[in-house]
Amino acid sequence: MTGPTTGPKTASLTIRLAPSDNVVVARADLLEGTTVGGEGVSVRGRVPTGHKLATRTIAVGEAVVKYDQVIGFATQAIQPGDHVHVHNCGMAEFDRDYAFCEGAKPTAMVPEDERATFQGYRRADGRCGTRNYIGILTSVNCSATVARYIAEAFNRTGILADYPNIDGVAAFVHSTGCGMADSGDGYEALQRTLWGYARHPNFAGILMVGLGCEVNQIPFLLDAYGLTRGERFQTLTIQETGGTRRTVDAAIERITAMLPAANAAVRETCPASELTLALQCGGSDGYSGITANPALGAAADLLVRHGGTAILSETPEIYGAEHLLTRRAVSREVGEKLIQRIRWWEDYTKRNGGEMNNNPSPGNKAGGLTTILEKSLGAAAKGGTTNLAGVYKYAEPVTAKGFVFMDSPGYDPCSVTGQVASGANVVCFTTGRGSVFGFKPSPSIKLATNTPMYARMSEDMDINCGGIADGDKSVEQVGREIFDKVLEVAGGTPSKSEALGFGDAEFIPWQIGAVM
Repeated sequence: MTGPTTGPKTASLTIRLAPSDNVVVARADLLEGTTVGGEGVSVRGRVPTGHKLATRTIAVGEAVVKYDQVIGFATQAIQPGDHVHVHNCGMAEFDRDYAFCEGAKPTAMVPEDERATFQGYRRADGRCGTRNYIGILTSVNCSATVARYIAEAFNRTGILADYPNIDGVAAFVHSTGCGMADSGDGYEALQRTLWGYARHPNFAGILMVGLGCEVNQIPFLLDAYGLTRGERFQTLTIQETGGTRRTVDAAIERITAMLPAANAAVRETCPASELTLALQCGGSDGYSGITANPALGAAADLLVRHGGTAILSETPEIYGAEHLLTRRAVSREVGEKLIQRIRWWEDYTKRNGGEMNNNPSPGNKAGGLTTILEKSLGAAAKGGTTNLAGVYKYAEPVTAKGFVFMDSPGYDPCSVTGQVASGANVVCFTTGRGSVFGFKPSPSIKLATNTPMYARMSEDMDINCGGIADGDKSVEQVGREIFDKVLEVAGGTPSKSEALGFGDAEFIPWQIGAVM
């Protein structure tokens, strides 16, 4: 079984993804009595665009197959021409053959002298940034308002007009940092996140602001991760500095001192191997796994062949498709690390009264996605076809080149926060329903799965991948278009979400564990 990387076979009214599938996908609203050419069935009741139509009888308990993979099981008898969705298809567990490493194969790398480049900021540690921000990090929610006051002092007063090479002063505030255990998964994830941002190449300078009495103490973070105060990285606590006004004044003085050096940074030619691309999807629909996700996977393959890194995440949204990734693992150890994260999530949802099939969302279901198995198979397509080179915890620094996986929730801003902390300096975000999303400090490129949504929301969408379903373009053609757009945006061209001013409210570290 190949999974959702196989190109779609498009008829006038439906899309067949694999010869063995017992469902096809509607390309338009299908009315009762419509004859579907090529499938030999007549529609029994309305089937909305992006939803599934049965092409043969499926008995109760029999697998529903799409992408040549199991996406669910019939909960009642399904006849040819029936609409297949939540009313007659449900989730059930089934055996999956992880076949560790069996599909791993050498990647055809582009020769170094032929590799793509972009215009980036080469930092002192050798890494390359795609943006040039000053960041204000907060150790705890109690310092959030002060951090915002500091950022506003620069962004709304015109001070930065004299420093045209600086993209802005951005405050990264969150809802945790205290009322939590001072050890364990939640504490470690928050510290990894803040450390990852403190050392991110898209920042020319960082000021970390705390309250002073919080659980997440700044000195503990510095000691744990070897962070050293200096011209580029400084800290303040409100209690020690003397309150809100004095902290804001002190922060303005310190950031002002950073501005000349930050403004002196200039873009230079950098190899595409310095790009780390976050692969994301949100507001998915029935076309996501047919158009935008496979096209993003093709772009990820190109980036890997040029020496770069692509990070797939959202662990609950690969559930049921993890066996397609373990086959591509470079080692059994890497494959087993992925399964360990799956088992952790099964336990995590169980002890919190949930289940893995709580995902898809209502919007996903309205767009045609029925079970988490179906959603996951489409979501995994963002990872392309190259070897799985590494598996990382949330916000853990990604050290491997190539295609990797970082554990995270499926909640988009939380997942992207971890990917950026892990080193992502560009984000690609696919959406079918029309998710409006942007991020700082890494630019977000929005990929529409279908042409009608792109037409409605063209001010938010960077690329229309709907031409694949329309039969106008191939997955490979759109993948190349995405790759070229990644290079362009990495080199300084604003993405649509940047032009709209997104990115100041999407920093959401994963909050794991009890709030006390």
